[in-house]
Amino acid sequence: MIRNKDVFSIGKLHKPHGINGEINFGYTTDVFDQTESPYWVLEMDGILVPFFVESYRFKSAETALVKLEGIDSENQVRELSGKEVFYPVKFADKEEPQADTWNFYIGFAVFDEQVGYIGEITAVDDSTLNVLFTLSKDDHDILMPVAEEFFTEIDVENREMHVSLPEGLLDL
Repeated sequence: MIRNKDVFSIGKLHKPHGINGEINFGYTTDVFDQTESPYWVLEMDGILVPFFVESYRFKSAETALVKLEGIDSENQVRELSGKEVFYPVKFADKEEPQADTWNFYIGFAVFDEQVGYIGEITAVDDSTLNVLFTLSKDDHDILMPVAEEFFTEIDVENREMHVSLPEGLLDL
């Protein structure tokens, strides 16, 4: 069984390309081109499911055309449109994804020196210059600014991030 801690987000599937099962893939990191995983992972009805990549080709600096095994028609591709794509951590060079994207940290548990467990990183908002992690704990979301000076330790193997946040930051 594949768990959230075993994968990290690398992008999103968009609209079909042609009628033979290719789909536009907007990627946030090209780790899939730098390492070799036999499969990518998609969330299907709440379950992480592996999909084997038959082929891909780059369309632009942010988009690739992907063909997944067993997905051979436009209708099958439409069912995958809008799905987030995850990459297995075990196939990734541990240094590369960190350097490429903050999405690598999705699924990490975050601990503050003063407060203790804050929550799990569930999303990254990098739409502005100030990048934010969305942390979820007990059905409550907290936004945490991504500032490297807050990080005290990052344990990639256990998928934990330890931080020292300024007092009152979590109360905002």
